[in-house]
Amino acid sequence: MKRVFLSFRHEDKAQVNGLRLLAANDRFDIEFYDESVRTAIDSEDSRYIKSKIRERIARTSVTVCMVSDLTHTSRWVDWELEESFGKGNKLIFMGLAGGPSTLTLPALARQLSLPWYLWDHNRLANLINAK
Repeated sequence: MKRVFLSFRHEDKAQVNGLRLLAANDRFDIEFYDESVRTAIDSEDSRYIKSKIRERIARTSVTVCMVSDLTHTSRWVDWELEESFGKGNKLIFMGLAGGPSTLTLPALARQLSLPWYLWDHNRLANLINAK
């Protein structure tokens, strides 16, 4: 089973919530580490928040960044992607409804010329499970 960290802008939470349903589908052998969607970290101390997110990323091998038109403005998404990349996680960029343009991908995706994909749950599952 692949463990997947989800990275997204807080404002996109409603759209990302539906993604968790894939883990309940028998066709997908994945587990999402998306506690940030369900349980807020009760702190305003960024060092503490980062330590908690770092723990979650450490338990995963794949990071899926759900991209909207404004994802590139999130410092938290940028930090999560840098942490994930530094750990060696596979990075996947999947566009939410309305899809991003190449120019609005998060900085790391642009820097590494990583691809992004329009939302497709089958493609996402294939990307997550690919070696």
